[in-house]
Amino acid sequence: MNDDETPGRNPGSGRLWTDPREEDEHTQWLAPRTQVQPPPNFASEPQPAPPRRLWPLVGLGVLLACVLFSAGILGAKLLLDDDIGSSGSIAALPAAPGGVAPDARSRAVREVYAKASPSVVFVRSREGQGVASGTGFVVDSDGTIVTNAHVVAGSSNVQVRFEDNGEGVDAEVLGTDSSSDLAVLRVDPSDAGGVKPLTLADSDSVRVGDLAIAIGYPLGLDRTATAGIVSGLGRDIKAPNGFSIDKVIQTDAPINPGNSGGPLLDAAGRVIGVNSQIATTSGSGGSVGIGFAVPSNTVRQVVPRLRTGSSIKRAYVGIETGPSTVGQGALVSNVVPGGPAEQGGIQIGDTITRVGGQEIRAPEDISSVITSRRPGDEVDVELRRAGRDETVRVTLGTRPESASTPSAPGP
Repeated sequence: MNDDETPGRNPGSGRLWTDPREEDEHTQWLAPRTQVQPPPNFASEPQPAPPRRLWPLVGLGVLLACVLFSAGILGAKLLLDDDIGSSGSIAALPAAPGGVAPDARSRAVREVYAKASPSVVFVRSREGQGVASGTGFVVDSDGTIVTNAHVVAGSSNVQVRFEDNGEGVDAEVLGTDSSSDLAVLRVDPSDAGGVKPLTLADSDSVRVGDLAIAIGYPLGLDRTATAGIVSGLGRDIKAPNGFSIDKVIQTDAPINPGNSGGPLLDAAGRVIGVNSQIATTSGSGGSVGIGFAVPSNTVRQVVPRLRTGSSIKRAYVGIETGPSTVGQGALVSNVVPGGPAEQGGIQIGDTITRVGGQEIRAPEDISSVITSRRPGDEVDVELRRAGRDETVRVTLGTRPESASTPSAPGP
């Protein structure tokens, strides 16, 4: 999700109704008011004169009609007078007592928003002529804020805003990690105004169907809450540097450009993930009901290191894999020349079944195993080659800065 593309316009400037000059086959005005037709000109047709003996009755009828007409006007005025207030406007219809009655889900969303929203901030970064905007949230009373790396990447000028109508305050970028798409900012604690930090949940305990609430600043709007459920677990998405982020949480809570870096919360108001990306259909840049959040357990591991300014070194094996064609496992489709895997004896066409004693059911399982190790660790890799089971030992290397180079595919 690229927040550089967040529209830089007033959200209210969009066309909310149809201009008749722009009418097309998808829009139309309400039916125009019908033209009032003049009455027929009865005077053009000669009318027979009434018998003279009826005139007295006609005069009496006209007098009676005038009396009734006057009485009707007086009655209508009295009725209207009963409903006219001192301001001269017609009194509004009464509201039902008790206000809106929310269901249990609505009450939960209300409570989470009231509790968590003060800790959610608007983030704006500038580098040269480029401006990016997104969302962040406070995780420590010392002014530490978490957001996405792609929101502040390369920026020397970052500001955050705690209130929709508040002033922006300067924020220092303590560190960024493109491999997890996380960044850590810090503001002066006095600028945070005593905002209560949000709590990080154990994302491994999240289950499909759990309530998921996103709070952020989508499309330049003020602070916004959306709600849905956790709709998938264990997803992989591509990080800004081209490597994979694993154990990602999928949600149908609507998130859009500008939500980047904002919290995805559970029903208790705890952070289960950091909203990072959305899936889109061809020609669409908005939410289609599939959003992805970096899990909170990744945040718990990365943030303490970034806030101290430490660089994060990740283990690296140097292969690309795809689904196995013969049962469970991961089929090796590419091996980095001279990389750890090649030096350990892994070849294109091998099917990896275990790494470090852990079963490999699908390609993403390799990333999970390697991520938990450190550069320099030795791991045994069990594989099938030409119908035979073999085991090779690989000494893990250090992941490059970017997977865009020919020497850096895979985990």
